[in-house]
Amino acid sequence: MDIRVGDILEMKKAHPCGKKESKQFAVLRVGIDFKIRCMGCGHEVMLPRVKAEKNIRKVISSVGE
Repeated sequence: MDIRVGDILEMKKAHPCGKKESKQFAVLRVGIDFKIRCMGCGHEVMLPRVKAEKNIRKVISSVGE
């Protein structure tokens, strides 16, 4: 999967903050782990790459497109 810093991801599960945009996350860091920020509340989460890629439903916007 080609995920870059700045992409907006829609995940399968919503962040527990309960805001409308809580399924959308901005990518802050890519490597062995992903650092993502909830678009609803701004909370930042670190996830292992395998778990993050498994839970991505779609890439909403990509950098460079």
